[in-house]
Amino acid sequence: MTLLLLALACLTVVTLGYAGLCAVQPFGPCRACRGIGFQTTTDRKGRLKRGKDCRRCKTTGHRIRTGRHLYNAWRRTYRAGTR
Repeated sequence: MTLLLLALACLTVVTLGYAGLCAVQPFGPCRACRGIGFQTTTDRKGRLKRGKDCRRCKTTGHRIRTGRHLYNAWRRTYRAGTR
């Protein structure tokens, strides 16, 4: 029984921590470009150079976190249902 309580406590801490992170910092770095806004490529000598603009984040380098996206969708649905 104590193992179950420990697992529930850990799950609660992780969930509340992620909810707090989404509330404080709703945007995270883009996973495709690693937060720089464009892909990096190499030339024939192997040196890094700037590549194409990132299509996923539209060159901002940021993306909305999944938890914040779900919260925004829930608030939008709730607001539309109470009007």
